[in-house]
Amino acid sequence: MTRTTSRRDFLQVGSAVAVAGLALPEASCFGYHSSTLLQASRSALQRRGVGVIGLRYQGSVIAHRAAEYADIVAVCDVDRHVRDQAKASFGSTPMACEDYRDLLKQKNVDVVLIGTPDHWHSKMVIDACRAGKDVYVEKPLTLTIDEGRVVRQVARETGRIVQVGSWQRSDARFRLAVEMVRAGRIGRLRQVEVVLGKNVSGGPWASRQPPEHLNWELWQGQTPEVPYIEQRAHYTFRWWYEYSGGQLTDWGAHHLDIAQWAIGAPPVAVDARGRLPQLENAYNVPLDYAVTYQYPDGVVLTVSDTGDNGILFVGEQGRIFVNRGRLTGAPVEGLAEHPLTRDDWQLYPHDNRERPLRQGKLDAIINHMGNFFDCVDTRQTPLSDVESQHHSATTCHMANISLRLNRPLQWDAAQQAFINDPEANRWLARPQRSGYEVL
Repeated sequence: MTRTTSRRDFLQVGSAVAVAGLALPEASCFGYHSSTLLQASRSALQRRGVGVIGLRYQGSVIAHRAAEYADIVAVCDVDRHVRDQAKASFGSTPMACEDYRDLLKQKNVDVVLIGTPDHWHSKMVIDACRAGKDVYVEKPLTLTIDEGRVVRQVARETGRIVQVGSWQRSDARFRLAVEMVRAGRIGRLRQVEVVLGKNVSGGPWASRQPPEHLNWELWQGQTPEVPYIEQRAHYTFRWWYEYSGGQLTDWGAHHLDIAQWAIGAPPVAVDARGRLPQLENAYNVPLDYAVTYQYPDGVVLTVSDTGDNGILFVGEQGRIFVNRGRLTGAPVEGLAEHPLTRDDWQLYPHDNRERPLRQGKLDAIINHMGNFFDCVDTRQTPLSDVESQHHSATTCHMANISLRLNRPLQWDAAQQAFINDPEANRWLARPQRSGYEVL
């Protein structure tokens, strides 16, 4: 059976990005063209069992989105308070555990969701794939560049489906912006300007005994063992370089991913500068940072921590600005008279059979999760797959390495290494604690 998307369907999908008088394209970029997928019916399939690792903040969000597609049968968190709350929130009374390896042993867990801090993402993805599970993992995919190479290899060897939570790829505004750039609606792309926002400063703080409900030893994972400081854990982990990379990996995993999706190639050079805090037991991600990337064909991508959060595409014939609230620019307004045609659409097609894409973050996440479960059913490559997200995370990590070395770096994407630079290449990986090794 063949499914086509009507103009009415697409107008419903595109309403999130419509401006007054805007005529949207005749054909949807969101409809799959695979007969295998079109024949798949989730209602005819047994609902899969889902295990969720890390349920505070975003982990809780994705767990409840996944519950629309499958059954939550296991929850895992190193914080007992978070774990107990998660267990109580699902009526199926899931199995609960502190160590994720116990969750991976459960035979009724088919799919694993990972919502932990960044330093755990790669190891958990690798272990879940090797345990025969499909995986949805929060962004960024990796803590280091070398981790991405291993994750990519394991995903290939095991044949597991891995979707990264870079959900802006499922948001109609960002997708249309990238489609227009690729279709030449701003002429030849010359520059991309990205604003991520300021990193947070704070500290120093005194260490203390970890709370009895938190397994601090297990929380630290591969990172250096240090005394417990409350501000290291939970949401504020992102302001410590040991566990994350500040805004360059937090917002960067979203906006740099979209920018690079439009450029269509990895960078060949990076020059990042910033001010590194010098206090002990304090947030240590860079302050007042700025980054310049060079891409093939002369495209320049700049990153700033000051300005209007979002992405500005600058071409020889126009500009397009996009963020989570708006999509603007003369080329966007011009769609009213000159809509994109069927031949213009170049991106991964997105399926909206389950729920039309509407304005707002949560709807985009729902759609992103729907794409993941579609691919679990069909074994097709998901929208934010390991390959694309390894390259996006690598771009983010390159900036942090350049900033810490305080000099420009040349990059060989094919070799996944800095060119003739042994000092920079030592930063491709980090020391890992015994028993928690990723590589």
